[in-house]
Amino acid sequence: MKQSDSWKDGLRAVVIALAATAGFGGIGAAAQAATQAAAATSTSAAKPNIVVLGDSLSAEYGLPRDTGWVALMRARIADQRIDYSVANASVSGDTTNGGRARLPAVLARLKPSILIVELGANDALRGVPLATTEQNLRAIVAQAQQAKAKVVLVGMYVPPNYGLDYTQKFHAMYGTLAKELRLPLVPFLLAGLEDKPDQFQDDQNHPNQGAQPRLLDNVWPVVKPLLGPGAH
Repeated sequence: MKQSDSWKDGLRAVVIALAATAGFGGIGAAAQAATQAAAATSTSAAKPNIVVLGDSLSAEYGLPRDTGWVALMRARIADQRIDYSVANASVSGDTTNGGRARLPAVLARLKPSILIVELGANDALRGVPLATTEQNLRAIVAQAQQAKAKVVLVGMYVPPNYGLDYTQKFHAMYGTLAKELRLPLVPFLLAGLEDKPDQFQDDQNHPNQGAQPRLLDNVWPVVKPLLGPGAH
């Protein structure tokens, strides 16, 4: 694992971003509002639905509305006339435990055909044991699959200052789960931004609007095969 200063700085930004303000993995008003907003953005109850269950990296923290990577994916799907709607059920600061707790409501309200799970880095920030994070991710996958949803797992890194052994095991956890559970995997949502401070907001913590197409480009090749032959 490369440990240049720029790599450290970029990954430090990733993790600090996930701790920001609005909500810390709870199931209160912020989580309920996110679920309701996601339902409102689902364009048609008749269409199969893609739902993103994530944290601040997917929740448009600090961005104008409908400019984050999830909104860009919705626009791309519409432009390509793919018969899917897209709903964003992400909450800034969410953990795997928070996502697991609110998933039943998300599944009941949004009925996803595809669930993109982008969670875990806040667990590391708070020192949650890897075994607990893995257990929560397994439970999220199991709940989604019980509801007949296909699951896409999004991987994450944490900074090397957590210790090389921990950072390697944390990232490897996603690959191990994806292989064992036969899930499509996005290896790292922020791939390509590690040494690009101009791609972060003024706080140098959150990817800015200009970085969102790159995030989508990291996700799209993994999601595209699930959408049928019309996706490109």
